[in-house]
Amino acid sequence: MKRREFLCTLVAVGSVSFAGSARAAGETMVVHKDPNCGCCHAWADAMKKAGFSVQAENVDDLDAVKDRFAVPADMRGCHTAIVAGYYLEGHVPLDAVMRLLAEKPEIAGLAVPGMPAGSLGMGDDPRASYDVLAVGKDGSSKLYQAVRPKA
Repeated sequence: MKRREFLCTLVAVGSVSFAGSARAAGETMVVHKDPNCGCCHAWADAMKKAGFSVQAENVDDLDAVKDRFAVPADMRGCHTAIVAGYYLEGHVPLDAVMRLLAEKPEIAGLAVPGMPAGSLGMGDDPRASYDVLAVGKDGSSKLYQAVRPKA
């Protein structure tokens, strides 16, 4: 790659990152989590670093929170966050959150069921492979984003 192409690429990537941070700035996110869960804390910290105003709510009964927001049983993950009227269930990656806030689709939220290795808050594994699902207000789900290993 030529120097000029490299510099243009670097500026473009930086602009996208800055724009995402600007969108997150001032946006309040409430993260309902287990008080003893380290991965939930790591996920919430990543959201803070991205510019969200994060309020962590330690709760003993996460199922009650998930029931209140009508998160389907098969979509449930480690923690439940609420931002801009959507829920983020589990280890939803930052780029999916930013896309959600930019597009504002007619859905209830995004979900990463379970606790996939390498997902945000679950370590830095370049072999991470999992799906981010868009969950409709009727409980149906469809693929929103596929996270696959980088080649």
